[in-house]
Amino acid sequence: MTAAAESERPQRAPFALVGRIPIVDVWPVIEDGRWPAKATVGEAFPVRATVFREGHDAWSVEAVLTRPDGTEFQRVRMVDTKPGLDRYEGWLVPDTPGRWTFHIESWSDPYRTWVHDAVLKIEADVDSQLMIDEGIEVLERAAQGMPAGSAEAEATTRAAEAMRAGGDPKQLISHGIAEPVKAALERYPLRDMLTHSAEYEVKVDREAALYGSWYEFFPRSTGAFQNADGSWVSGTLRTAADELDRVKDMGFTVAYLTPIHPIGTTNRKGRNNTLTAEPGDPGSPYGIGSHEGGHDAIHPELGTFDDFDAFVAKARSLDLEVALDIALQASPDHPWVSEHPEWFTTRADGSIAYAENPPKKYQDIYPLNFDNDPEGIYVAIRDMLELWVDHGVTLFRIDNPHTKPLPFWHRLLLEFEEKHPDVIFLAEAFTKPPMLQTLGAIGFHQSYNYFAWRNEREEIEDYLLELAYETDHLVRPAFWPTTHDILTPYMQRGGIPAFAIRAILAATGAPTWGIYSGYELAENIARPGAEEQIDNEKYQFKARDYSLGESTGITPLLTQLNAIRAAHPALQRLRNVAIHPTSSDKIICFSKRSNPGEPSDTVIVVLNLDPFITHDALIDLDFEALGVPEQMAIDVDDELSGQSFEWGRRPFVRLDPRGSVAHILSVRVP
Repeated sequence: MTAAAESERPQRAPFALVGRIPIVDVWPVIEDGRWPAKATVGEAFPVRATVFREGHDAWSVEAVLTRPDGTEFQRVRMVDTKPGLDRYEGWLVPDTPGRWTFHIESWSDPYRTWVHDAVLKIEADVDSQLMIDEGIEVLERAAQGMPAGSAEAEATTRAAEAMRAGGDPKQLISHGIAEPVKAALERYPLRDMLTHSAEYEVKVDREAALYGSWYEFFPRSTGAFQNADGSWVSGTLRTAADELDRVKDMGFTVAYLTPIHPIGTTNRKGRNNTLTAEPGDPGSPYGIGSHEGGHDAIHPELGTFDDFDAFVAKARSLDLEVALDIALQASPDHPWVSEHPEWFTTRADGSIAYAENPPKKYQDIYPLNFDNDPEGIYVAIRDMLELWVDHGVTLFRIDNPHTKPLPFWHRLLLEFEEKHPDVIFLAEAFTKPPMLQTLGAIGFHQSYNYFAWRNEREEIEDYLLELAYETDHLVRPAFWPTTHDILTPYMQRGGIPAFAIRAILAATGAPTWGIYSGYELAENIARPGAEEQIDNEKYQFKARDYSLGESTGITPLLTQLNAIRAAHPALQRLRNVAIHPTSSDKIICFSKRSNPGEPSDTVIVVLNLDPFITHDALIDLDFEALGVPEQMAIDVDDELSGQSFEWGRRPFVRLDPRGSVAHILSVRVP
């Protein structure tokens, strides 16, 4: 896409007459079909449409999924989910990555029309023989359209012959409405007035775009140590590789590295974000660039590309993927500043504008200006990302993508989809919903969100439903209780119970979740006046004793949560949540159930949201949402405690934040 193309006016969809059996309000569709909706290999996604017709004759509807090569892959009958509103739904399941399409077909259904009319009229002895005669015609016509010699064709033909033999219409109709005949017409329906919707694209990504467990750490802190004189020796990529066994043992699937590039010295920040760095302060890894290189270089204290390649190789040997943090900004010492000053904003006094988010100031960072040389800056960033892909990076966490032009991202993500379809982009987009959702719509695979600040039961419930059913075609959420930038008041005050509660909620509430190193130690002391940690690792080395996570922290819980997620497909899906009301506003209950067309699995999560006080509650279980007949009880196994219970429709729970704070229950139906 050229700079000129960015301003081209989008074209409206071509005019088309309304269909004979109208199909309107198709979903999921983004921008009238100009952009593809999101889907994932193996995950069922719903297709919806409003379908209706004139008069009283019956109609039927199917959703059809087509492979990227244009061949039909799946066809499912859609169900009216809102009788009276004619809102139909069907679930489709793609099995490989790529650009797939779906469309909807509707038709007049003479068999269902005949069944409805014949049953009523023959029971009332109105036109009884005429209804039998019309049924024979419908069945014979239907049999002709079925595969010759098939069981369905034979069952339908036998029914027509039995009805033609004559007799009492009340007896004859039973042949035409027998279950084998209904099944035959369900599989091979008689379609009159066949109507097609438009075709719509879905971009199907590999499973890691939906499901994963991320562990973030600063390579320079791994293996870092302090000399007797107080100076620090940096960790390296080699010492970072030693951390991977621990990351794997906790069950994480992605090792996420904060920026590993050279760090500028001009306006370098000191400890706790002070404006003056002391000798030995390493600076923020987000102040990227020095005389040693920029985004395409590795900080010399961390090692070389050989060391990075060894890190990636070690990760792959443990079945871990490597994610790299990409912050598109520059320190005043970045080579781009001297080589391409037009890539930055020059103020009236001739100085280059540094980053600001009033009242916050980032004097060590220059934001990029994408308007003066959009092609040059695009090529530089694309080539830089491809360099890291060539060295084994398969996921990028993009810092503040909402502060860059969307046409830039759209073009870049389309090019990577074509050239590197397995590469996944996570947007750190703490921004308003329209921007966050549009970043997802134009190609970001996953997004941070405001999960960290949603603490009350009702707002959490609303958010889970929004993500699962309203924005799922736009955004795949990644739940992070904390990050290196975020330590909410809830986490600051709640101690270890708060870290346990939010880990359980993040790990079960979204298919992708992540933690920042130190979470297992419940590091909760904030820098005064800020929602981030004291002695923040962004500005200094930080050595940790992770063995404390086993004894006084929550490492065992994190390991258990990742094992539970791996064992339950229902927790690896987004579009499958149900809320179950509770009698306490401090206890939340939700369930996740495998989608239509997927292996059966149901998990119930019950969680005390209060990190200080024990609460109890009655739960009103929605048995229909659980796939359980209303009259039955259910056997549930607590994946956290190992206990088993028999639950009726209204079980009682008591949850202690310093003991059993939650149940994660797998459901067994008797």
